[in-house]
Amino acid sequence: MMARKAALTPKMAGVVERMARAGHPPLNAMTPDEAKDAYEKGAGVLEVPKPPLARIEDFTVPARDGHAIPVRLYAPSADVLPVLVYFHGGGFTVGNIRTHDTLCRVLSRDAGCAVISVDYRLAPEHKFPTASDDAWDAVQHIAQEGRARGLDASRLALAGDSAGGALTAGCAIMARDIGLPIALQLMFYPGVAAHQDTDSHRLYADGPLLTKALIDYFFDGYVRSPADRDDWRFAPLLADDLEGVAPAWIGLAECDPVVDEGIAYADKLRAAGVPVDLEIYRGVIHEFVKMGRAIPEALVAQADAARALREALNP
Repeated sequence: MMARKAALTPKMAGVVERMARAGHPPLNAMTPDEAKDAYEKGAGVLEVPKPPLARIEDFTVPARDGHAIPVRLYAPSADVLPVLVYFHGGGFTVGNIRTHDTLCRVLSRDAGCAVISVDYRLAPEHKFPTASDDAWDAVQHIAQEGRARGLDASRLALAGDSAGGALTAGCAIMARDIGLPIALQLMFYPGVAAHQDTDSHRLYADGPLLTKALIDYFFDGYVRSPADRDDWRFAPLLADDLEGVAPAWIGLAECDPVVDEGIAYADKLRAAGVPVDLEIYRGVIHEFVKMGRAIPEALVAQADAARALREALNP
């Protein structure tokens, strides 16, 4: 018997109802450029106020093909701090540094670390594996050149939400493969599976917010062919061997198509001997962590993640 949908919290249900009343077309009904604009317009609506920080700097890091990848550095002081490299969500298609600005500020302030937010290239203009390559090129650059920016890159963590969670997992595997120490891989509701065929994908095919149609729209624009889905850089759950990758903190939303694959990834990491802290926030949906003004669980998840980061980066 298939599992039943979990009930949304009253506040989460209220947000979902207000979204429905607003009547905006879904992103998958738009062109990719329209979807990028619409996602950015809506991104800050339910966020907490932006915390001021002592240091915010925009610069670029080189990609392997010569592209200059924009990044933004956040730091709560001018001290030499450990570093978190952050990859935003958005199905490899929408999202940017600006859409995740508040979350990166909160993590920087509350974890006491520098955060580097990476504006990797997006689909459909840039197909797989461009996002993965950009993410990994940024990590390597910060690891090698961070000291020149006044950062302690010997204490390095990776984080991301949704598609950015998949990039986090992939970069953690690549870091393991070259012997680059990563203190923590931190993922909010990562999409890590090749095919969207779990019970939670069936249960939440119609959302709220993240639907089967939207996931298909994102991934169909990102992959070059069906074979790309079977590459572990797209779907880290397919990786043969996770032994020796960084410890993980994984925060999932209970009412989310990707919750089952997040649990499966935690299980696979644990089976490989990797320490995992798995938190499932009840009665909330995908994207909830960026709804701190309306959803108390967002503030709890942000605090849990910041605490895990602080502990991992300051052993």
